[in-house]
This record gives sequence, C-alpha cells and structure tokens, in this order.
Amino acid sequence: MTSIQLKNIKKSYGKTEVIHGIDLDIPSGEFCVFVGPSGCGKSTLLRMIAGLEDVTAGDLLIDGARVNGISAAKRGLAMVFQSYALYPHMSVRKNLSFGLENINLPKAEIKSRVEDAARMLQIDGYLDRKPGQLSGGQRQRVAIGRAVVREPRAFLFDEPLSNLDAELRVATRGEISALHQRLGNTMIYVTHDQVEAMTMADKIAVLRAGRLEQFGAPLELYNAPANMFVAGFIGSPRMNFLKAGLIAGAGQTILRLQDGQDIALSTDRFGRPASRPAVMGIRPGDLEITDSDAPLHMQVTAVEQLGSESILFGTSPCDEELVVTARGQTAVRVGDRLNLRPNPDAIHVFDAQSEESLALQ
Repeated sequence: MTSIQLKNIKKSYGKTEVIHGIDLDIPSGEFCVFVGPSGCGKSTLLRMIAGLEDVTAGDLLIDGARVNGISAAKRGLAMVFQSYALYPHMSVRKNLSFGLENINLPKAEIKSRVEDAARMLQIDGYLDRKPGQLSGGQRQRVAIGRAVVREPRAFLFDEPLSNLDAELRVATRGEISALHQRLGNTMIYVTHDQVEAMTMADKIAVLRAGRLEQFGAPLELYNAPANMFVAGFIGSPRMNFLKAGLIAGAGQTILRLQDGQDIALSTDRFGRPASRPAVMGIRPGDLEITDSDAPLHMQVTAVEQLGSESILFGTSPCDEELVVTARGQTAVRVGDRLNLRPNPDAIHVFDAQSEESLALQ
C-alpha cells in the first residue's frame, strides 16, 4: 500500500510552464483519476509521478520519501500505456515474464507470478499465443498483466482504453475496477472520458491548462462543482448555463434571467450574496417539462430517442442553448415550444466574472 503526495509540483519546457503548482494527496489504496480535456497536463503529471519526466519545481513524495531525483526503475511503480507496447515476436507468457527475467527473479517465482496474473485477468488460455493472435481487449489485459507480475507499489494507467471500441471499454474498465478491489494497490488513472472517471474513481482530480480545478469524490464534484468548468465537464449531457442577474432583496434572493423571468433561490444553499451578474446552471435531468406556466422556455431544435430516455436540444428565448433529458420515449418534435420548470434544489449559481460557485460550502 503506497501513498503519493504532490507538493506545489511544476513543470516547464524551457520558458513555457505547463504544470502550474499542483498539490495532491493520494492515500494508500485509493483509485485516483486525472481527468480533463486534451492538453490539460494530466499525462505529463502522470509521467512525472512515474519518473519519465523531470519535476521542474516542488516535491514528489512516495510513502513520505522525496523521489524527485530517483529514476523510474527505482520508484517501484508500474505503468500501463495507451499503446499496448507488447513484444510482437514473443508469446504472451514471455511478454509477462521478460521483465522479471531481467531482474534475475527465480524461475519458480516467475512461473507462479505469470500464472497467477494470467488467471486473474482471464488470459491463461492465451499464454502460448503471440500478441498478433489476440483481440485488442486481450492485448490490453496482457499489458496490464505485465504490470501486475511486477507486484508494484502503485499502478499508473495512461488512457489505457482509448484504443478499444465502446463495448470493450465498458467491459475492460469493469475489469480494472475489479483488479483494484482484489489487489488493493494505489492506482492513478488518466482519461479524458468523464464517464470513466465517474464510474471508476474513489477521487477525481479535474485538470485544466496545467492547473487543478477541483479534487474530490465523483458525486462531490457532480453535486457541488467548484466552478463552471468542473460543472460543465462532469456530467453527460453537460450542464446548461444561462446568463442571469443575481438580485439580493430584503426577503429573498432571486435570479433574473435575460428574458425577465425570476427564480427564487434557497437561502439554505446560497445565503444572501450581494447583487451581481451571474450564471445559472441546471443539469438536463433537473428540468421538468410542464403544461403550466414556468420560468424557462425552449424551442426544440433536435430530438434524440434512446429508448430508455430522450434527449431534447433547443434554444431559450434569448438564443441560449438548452438540453433536457426526459425519461422514456417522447412525443416531442422539432419545432415544439416547451415550458420547463427547474428543480429548485438542483440549481447552481456561478459568479459571471470569476465563474466560481456561489453555493455555501
């Protein structure tokens, strides 16, 4: 069991700083996911933990010991890459055992580790095949098995499922989660897919442009996003954002939308913040279609019928994009005008300038 700490970690290439002082504390046995858009620095951060990239500034600690100057080979971590990186001329058995042979582990120990890992990952029937004779999912399991046999202090995964089709991705992420449950090792997993992050992680680190936006449990980020970026990135379909004015009155605080509609806010969640320009956030599943009058209106521009649910796309009277998720199948058609009532307990409010959440913490 291994803890990993990042203290004011920075990374620069020449004069260009790409990681801007990140602090993270990943306890022993935790499954932590780094998530964010392409180019946000998540893979660079993972490679610094692995020892494949130098740390420009800050302290990187593994089990409390500073490892900035320690080589990747001596950190005791195992990394699984996006590409399988298997030796094509070697059998699966040889791919799994090769690294152990290089450190002169006894043959009996190598055999035991290889067979145990193969059974765990359900590739024991393919040990004598070459990688070219395997499916993509089987090859990825071999790549994971190669990490497992090393019995590392922690596992690092760099977008390991991006080369698999949708069905295989779902199955393999379940296998990785089950592997974590069996082994109990600390795991750090990089992905740009927020669904992977939500379904696999104990904690999620949301990154943007080399900065940590928020770190917490999946539902904590979903229910209480720190800012508009996290709110829009976590959740599918993404949260709706509508410009509004926050008006603090004597008895209540209201949000006034661009078309003049007012929505009262709960003082339990928002207190009595000062009047200011704001942005209202509401998730597609928290908008109810109603026949009665409602503060939100949408002209439908597209309908996606998924069977178990329907996703409705449209625009507000002020030409702001809106998405609504409705249970089951719908009779709504393109061109329909809908009245929408937001769940008052699910409204998020952000400062228009800083984009920070105004909810009471």
